[in-house]
Amino acid sequence: MEGITEGVNNLNITDSSASNKKNRIQVSNTKKPLFFYVNLAKRYMQQHNEVELSALGMAIATVVTIAEILKNNGLAVEKKIMTSTVDMREESGGRPVQKAKIEILLGKSEKFDELMAASAEEVLDNEEQS
Repeated sequence: MEGITEGVNNLNITDSSASNKKNRIQVSNTKKPLFFYVNLAKRYMQQHNEVELSALGMAIATVVTIAEILKNNGLAVEKKIMTSTVDMREESGGRPVQKAKIEILLGKSEKFDELMAASAEEVLDNEEQS
């Protein structure tokens, strides 16, 4: 019976996340600077029309900041926000710890392509002046 349950759980995991894997960004607040993630999210939205930002624990504030930058610049609209807790083990196989998790799904705004084209032109103009 355990084998069947395990197989079903694995199916659910792969089925539900297979379509989102390509456009999911797992954010860390220690590995990369904030605007690395902002620019990566823009690129993902160009390719997939939406992006899912995901973070655990202390990185949640970083994900919210990224989403707000994209929304305030008129590039993205909020589609869905999901929160949950995840059971994790401390580094050396210690006791289990619950961590907060957030997933924010953003879609392209109506003006996304127009704004991206304008910023690309601005970069070209600046390069020509240099």
